[in-house]
Amino acid sequence: MDRDKIDEYVQRCQQLIEASPQMDEENTKVKLIQPFLELLGWDLYSTEVALEYTIPMASGSTHVDYALLVGDSPVVFVEAKPVRSTLTDSEVQQLRSYMRQELDVDWGILTNGKSFEVLTKNHRDNGGEEVSVVQFNLNDLADNPSVLELLTKESIRSGKSDEVAEQVAETNRAIRYLQENEDSVTNAVSEAVENEVGELTIDLEEQSREFTQNLVSVLREQRQFVSEEPPNKSQEEEETQEEPDIADEIKPLQNRVAGTIARRDIKGDSDARVAVFPTKESGLPFLKENEAWGFVRVGSEFDYVAMYVTGDVREVKYFAEVKDVVRPDEADLMREPLDYTDAKIDEGKKVIMFEPGSLYELEDPVPFKAKYPQGLRYTTLGELRTAETTYDML
Repeated sequence: MDRDKIDEYVQRCQQLIEASPQMDEENTKVKLIQPFLELLGWDLYSTEVALEYTIPMASGSTHVDYALLVGDSPVVFVEAKPVRSTLTDSEVQQLRSYMRQELDVDWGILTNGKSFEVLTKNHRDNGGEEVSVVQFNLNDLADNPSVLELLTKESIRSGKSDEVAEQVAETNRAIRYLQENEDSVTNAVSEAVENEVGELTIDLEEQSREFTQNLVSVLREQRQFVSEEPPNKSQEEEETQEEPDIADEIKPLQNRVAGTIARRDIKGDSDARVAVFPTKESGLPFLKENEAWGFVRVGSEFDYVAMYVTGDVREVKYFAEVKDVVRPDEADLMREPLDYTDAKIDEGKKVIMFEPGSLYELEDPVPFKAKYPQGLRYTTLGELRTAETTYDML
């Protein structure tokens, strides 16, 4: 697609939303969503786009805002919501029910002009059940315009969109398998290397585990905006694996954050290794009251920890120096380990204890752009000091 046209569309929409953040549905359709369909190559002034398309339902009939047609058959349904609203799971379910009534409709788009949720029928695994394959925001398009290739008229008509959706599904399956079977995959990698080269002087299990975790990260980056969750949950929150399952109602018994610090003032070797972990805001009580992070799997050694806060924050916001990595039962925590989680703490998970007084909130947190840690990632202290966005350090 034409990058200049995408940039122009994004800038125009951003200006309109900034000028009218409470825009109603009709204005959202005309000013934001119809230009989006035209950007994808659909001609609004032809028979290939039907407005208020009638859908027969068991209890009568209803209408979808836009039906995109190939020949006489609708192939994509587009449901519009006002820009002032937040997309919800019930609206996703509504679009799914619409798609279910038309055999030829394999694609659905739910949007309020700034957030987008794309559904497709999964004919391979779920008997044609409608599943969410892509979520993205208007701001994402400036850095990753390739997501639109999935939705262009040419891709839909040629079947290329179906191929991309299948690749996405394969990637999702691979990610889930690696996450659910991390221990067995790690052991298999270690055994394969030992069988080929014999015993090594390094901790082969740690290196193999880090390889497995990095493979998941690479697959996620290749997949880009993909999520199988409804849009009322942040993609970052749903994909974050390496954080304690802490109940939202837990409040910190003590705040052991030493204060704030500018990144340029952090002392240490620029080449020192920094482990970057994601956390929901509900994980911050564990961090603050313990000067620690857990319960996580770690591979090779690192000198510092940086915490990326997901959800509405979307920043690398905390920093600490590592003192030790210990088993949960050896950690000096303010509560019993199982007080922090309803789930069993898997064997092999650790707690990272910080040097006393080294946990700081960053005065200049690193904002999200394009990349965020969806699990344990590594960077250097030098990159953390100078990064303008997460893209620069991950």
